[in-house]
Amino acid sequence: MRVGLPPIVGPHPRVLVLGSFPSEQSLATGRYYANPRNQFWRLLGAVLGFDAEAPYDARIAAATEHGVALWDVLHSCRRAGSLDARIDRNTAVVNDIGALLADHPGIDRIVVNGSAALELFERHVRVDVPAVRVPSSSPAATMAFDAKLAQWRGLA
Repeated sequence: MRVGLPPIVGPHPRVLVLGSFPSEQSLATGRYYANPRNQFWRLLGAVLGFDAEAPYDARIAAATEHGVALWDVLHSCRRAGSLDARIDRNTAVVNDIGALLADHPGIDRIVVNGSAALELFERHVRVDVPAVRVPSSSPAATMAFDAKLAQWRGLA
């Protein structure tokens, strides 16, 4: 079993961005969206107006200052490699997103990063906060960056 990362939540979160489960590179480094080919930080930086190339701690600070919290739908699972398609759904353990929302009642929107995260979210999570899917920031998602960014702009 692989175990994911803890949530990143600043003092006044208003939006929770949920991925499916961290990549192998993210798990190895303990950093969200650590694969440099993943467009997450580039998308978030463009939406919120911060330098996507800044050091990780500066990117986290910028995200949380803008009220963005980060987490994943899954707490743990078995998966060969980093592809969401390889997640063994039978071993998946879901994060307690309801408890996170109860602890942070200012979160009034959930943004789900990609179709795999949405499928897991819809199957396993029951919360009263509205959720919207944005195109996956993964390098496996072949949509052009500008097309992704147009849909990610709703995050702000």
